[in-house]
Amino acid sequence: MIKKIKHQLSITEKVGYACGDVASNFYWRVFDVFLFIFYTDVFGLPAAAVGTMMLVTRLVDAFSDPLMGALADRTTTRLGKFRPYLLWGIIPMVAAGVLTFTVPEVSDSNKLIWAYATYIFMMLAYTFINVPYGALLGVVTSDSQQRTTLTSFRFIGAFSGGSLVAYMTPELVSYFGQGDEVLGWQLTMLLYGLISAVLFIITFLSTKERISPPPQQKTPVLQDLTNNAPWKILFVLALIIMMTISLRASTGTFYFKYYVDRPDLIGSFAMVYMIALAIGAASTPLLTKFVDKRILLMILMTIVAVLSFVFYFVPNDNVTLMFILQILIGFALGPKSPLVFSMYADTADYSQWRTGRRATAMIFSAAAFAQKLGGALAGAMIGWLLGSLGYVANQVQTGNSQEGIVLLMTVIPAIFAAIAVPLIYFYPLGEKQLSKLQDELYSKENAPQTNAPQTTVNSDGNKVEGSGAVNV
Repeated sequence: MIKKIKHQLSITEKVGYACGDVASNFYWRVFDVFLFIFYTDVFGLPAAAVGTMMLVTRLVDAFSDPLMGALADRTTTRLGKFRPYLLWGIIPMVAAGVLTFTVPEVSDSNKLIWAYATYIFMMLAYTFINVPYGALLGVVTSDSQQRTTLTSFRFIGAFSGGSLVAYMTPELVSYFGQGDEVLGWQLTMLLYGLISAVLFIITFLSTKERISPPPQQKTPVLQDLTNNAPWKILFVLALIIMMTISLRASTGTFYFKYYVDRPDLIGSFAMVYMIALAIGAASTPLLTKFVDKRILLMILMTIVAVLSFVFYFVPNDNVTLMFILQILIGFALGPKSPLVFSMYADTADYSQWRTGRRATAMIFSAAAFAQKLGGALAGAMIGWLLGSLGYVANQVQTGNSQEGIVLLMTVIPAIFAAIAVPLIYFYPLGEKQLSKLQDELYSKENAPQTNAPQTTVNSDGNKVEGSGAVNV
């Protein structure tokens, strides 16, 4: 049920919730920055094969994410609907992380099978714990500004954890491996898994679920998403923005190793970007006090498109300018995640207003799928393009493959960022509309029960008078 929150969320709960995304980023940031180059330069797989594998394995999430959302929405325990998964998912996630970065001594074809199997296991384990974690945002508070603040804390945690991972991972692999990269990766992922376990426990202990589905509601169905226009726009938007982010993050390692010829700067380059993202995320609550979420997101993605395009013209010896542009792009992209995930929580309210059912986990599971699919498409694009241009791991690259790396880092992400801008324009839930919608939900749930006709919404989104049944 929608409740008017009469108090501010405590700093303990905000920080506790943020710990969950610090934990997640000990995995996600490794995938985003290092996994592709691990598969090509350490595991020994061809770039094109890696691109195809990333697309195929992420398509498994077309089934696992919505199924996980449906499962979480149906879960009822004395500890809540979503919080218990933060404990249940720890062991699978730790095991999957280590196995994904294990290189078996088998034939090349069996290596590819191992990579498929372990990466699918990793994605399923990540889904099992991360979908309920994301859905938790939608039931901690119903206040839109509080959601934006909580999401900002979440992504400050995410980007702070990501900064640590980006900088420390090469150092830890070298330290633990002592010349054996495979062992170094295994032990590094084991360490990350143990740290993540502690952080998820902190999130479990410090958060509280305050919003529950309407009493005796019918089970949310997939139609609740397909008839939810704001959610559909956010789904496509999140996919496109994630392609922008993943292309630049995954290509950055190749860019500095093969174009700038400074592999020693990979960690520093990724770290300053993560710090900039964290600062951008921290500024989100202040920015949304003056600018509507939709307008703010349009401005930010325009800036990202322009700066990414400018990046193309930076000479390979001007490292200072590369770092400056990367920091500015990070500042602009930082508020994106708090804004979009806060907007997803708002679409859960819209879904309840329109259908009478609350499908929080279903909505957030589909949001997670959009992110993963965007990352998968980015990975496939990287692999196929580099493969077609003659990329060879750990060798000096040809002019074609080097130009492909530069385009993947600059112009191609700029195009996707530019595409996002008109999509955001069509998002219909501005602050005024959302406030009115939530007031109607609150009034309906607190109104005395009568036999008078009730206002409902038909499949076209128009209000009608009836007996209270909702037609969808």
